[in-house]
Amino acid sequence: MHFEKLHTDTLTKARLGRLHTDHGTIETPIFMPVGTSATVKGIHQQELREDIKAQIILGNTYHLYMRPGMEVMEAAGGLHQFMNWERPILTDSGGYQVYSLAGTRKIMEDGVKFQSHLDGSYHVFTPEFAIDIQRSIGADIIMAFDECTPYPCDYGYAKNSLALTHEWLKRCFNQFDRTAPKYGHQQTLFPIVQGSVYQDLRIESAEYMSDFGDVGIAIGGLSVGEPEHELYEMTNIVTDVLPHEKARYLMGVGTPWNLLECIGLGIDMFDCVLPSRNARHGLLYTEEGTINIKNKKWEMDFSPIDSSTGLWADQVYSKAYLRHLFKVQENLGMQIATLHNLTFFLSLMEQARNKIATGEFLAWKTELIPMLTRRL
Repeated sequence: MHFEKLHTDTLTKARLGRLHTDHGTIETPIFMPVGTSATVKGIHQQELREDIKAQIILGNTYHLYMRPGMEVMEAAGGLHQFMNWERPILTDSGGYQVYSLAGTRKIMEDGVKFQSHLDGSYHVFTPEFAIDIQRSIGADIIMAFDECTPYPCDYGYAKNSLALTHEWLKRCFNQFDRTAPKYGHQQTLFPIVQGSVYQDLRIESAEYMSDFGDVGIAIGGLSVGEPEHELYEMTNIVTDVLPHEKARYLMGVGTPWNLLECIGLGIDMFDCVLPSRNARHGLLYTEEGTINIKNKKWEMDFSPIDSSTGLWADQVYSKAYLRHLFKVQENLGMQIATLHNLTFFLSLMEQARNKIATGEFLAWKTELIPMLTRRL
């Protein structure tokens, strides 16, 4: 398993690359659909492969640990076999879910004690346990256990949190080195850069993380409520420090315009629940702007949902029909919208790769972003 950097844009920091895994090669920049509980919600694996053309998906360590549990996961032969997905998978460490359970968790030096969101039972995640769970899940790319700081976050808290994350990182890599993959394919462990929105902490963390991980490094703790300019500022600072030969993964980002801006700052990999979650509420992303399909303005619009994606559903169904499905609360509406949004995000990544290769990325991005941010 290794990352191969193919080309860097001359006008931005955008990069073309290939991430080679035992389950296939990933062309970067890439967006990873989020499959929290062993499924990308409402989407068949065949649709992921053939329509959306997902090269890699993300699974969630916390949720898979809770349900179905590691006994079922190991009996199935790991997540690939369990969900019948033969392409690469990345799992997070559970750190973000611990962050989101702020009212029911206690952070200690050894790890985090928290209550299940399902039944209130108590559990403890340590760095070692997070690695063991991800060995059992069997993802190709796994994440170090970290603390994702909230926004806003005062400097003292962020500094103490960073020290804890760095200490946990060493324990994660020690456990990773002591254990072996369970299902006959290689796994790689990514460290996670933290530091909130403080430049010196981000630089310190990026320098520290650069010595860990053979294949890639993640950037966490952003897209948690901070203004977009701080997202871009911190990303730019970190990518200036990270090694050029390793893949850069910006966790939890973001909107289509966030993706393009951050590709220009040197990011190779993204994930976010936004395209699928917003789709279930009727928000569609297009090259002309965002559409709230529930609005009355679409009631008599019988034009295709979107002609730009090449997705069959976008050509076959009209905006008026999709609006009707949402109004009568028909599940097909959410499924079509999710198919559309994920296809649009993956299509955007393909276009970005093509524009980087031809030297047109900056001009294309500059022209497209004002349209992407419009509300139609």
